[in-house]
Amino acid sequence: MILQKNIFIKLSVVLVSLIFFRNFVFSQISTQQLGGSQINTITTAVPFLLISPDSRSGAMGDAGVAISPDANSVHWNPAKLVFIDPSKDVGFSMSYSPWLRALVNDINLAYLSGYKRIDKLSTIGASLRYFSLGSITFTDNFGTTIRDFKPNEFAFDVVYSRKLGDNFSAGLAARYVYSNLTGGTSVGGADTKPGQSAAADLSLYYISNSFNLVDKPSTIAFGTNISNIGAKMSYTEAATRDFIPTNFRLGTTINMELDEFNKFSFSIDANKLLVPTNPYYHPINGDIVSGRNPDVGVASGIFGSFTDAPGNVFEDNGSYYVESGSVFKEELNEINLSFGAEFLYSELFALRAGYFHEHPTKGNRRFISFGAGIKYKVLELDLSYILALTQASPLANTIRFSIKLNMGRSGTKED
Repeated sequence: MILQKNIFIKLSVVLVSLIFFRNFVFSQISTQQLGGSQINTITTAVPFLLISPDSRSGAMGDAGVAISPDANSVHWNPAKLVFIDPSKDVGFSMSYSPWLRALVNDINLAYLSGYKRIDKLSTIGASLRYFSLGSITFTDNFGTTIRDFKPNEFAFDVVYSRKLGDNFSAGLAARYVYSNLTGGTSVGGADTKPGQSAAADLSLYYISNSFNLVDKPSTIAFGTNISNIGAKMSYTEAATRDFIPTNFRLGTTINMELDEFNKFSFSIDANKLLVPTNPYYHPINGDIVSGRNPDVGVASGIFGSFTDAPGNVFEDNGSYYVESGSVFKEELNEINLSFGAEFLYSELFALRAGYFHEHPTKGNRRFISFGAGIKYKVLELDLSYILALTQASPLANTIRFSIKLNMGRSGTKED
């Protein structure tokens, strides 16, 4: 007899996929009190969609929405694609990362993206992201092996980027998401199925004309991307459908030419999940004490995500109250920050470093990242490494590898 509740089998398979959110529960969880603050991490289905896929942004603390465009802009900000160097008509990027190696040794993320310039105003692109969760053995209540299965997830994107002015562009992405975590294993007499969803990204990008900053030619860029706007996902016909990770990313980059050969850029990104925050439930009757019912539609979840935090809830002689100012403070705590810097020498060699910060009550992912890149003709090779700042972090010592290929004759003019 297989485990009686479908949630148990979901936990056994999805556990590793969700670990980078520092939350070991797939279904809704209520807040817990810890040292005066309350842990309330936000969970979604298919969190692999938010993993930084490439080494360049991975080395810059996961900052990427406003950095100079390349083939990986398909993930970070599709609107940037049309601003790729006009001499580069076609480009590809391939990335690979052994994921959560501090925890297990058989999880990995592979990413392939590319773009093609249509004309001086338009560029198209596509990407394929594949996430393998290794091998899992399913057993019954007596420990007898039922089957071995290799859970996997993937997402396929097509994107379009168009200039709306000399310095401004917009982008649109359409995405198909597939998540096969159980291989159809029957749970409590009910069949499971792969989760599927369709989603879209809406993005904008602006880059200024050149100006002098401390007597150095400079530009400033701004980017924003609302990604994974899409349908909820379920792994059984009867199960509650879960939100996919709709995410709002906003950032800026300052680019400076130090001299003829040396360039420097500094980037800041801010991220917020646009899905419901878990409310605070009454420990006895299960009623919502503070916050809102998370069982809402996609649009309500997106717009309500800015004001639905429960704050710090305390009990006093059987009555519950919310600490003054804690609701707004929790909303701010849901914003993750990325800081990144890149030094480029003669368009041939790059050094990068960054910092990523997530509040301890929202997942506590905090790490320093650094990396390097080298270019030879049309080929670029990038490498990044994560140094975790929290104990026993599953992200510790994460390495990413990326290869980029840009094709197009130097000096080619726009149509």
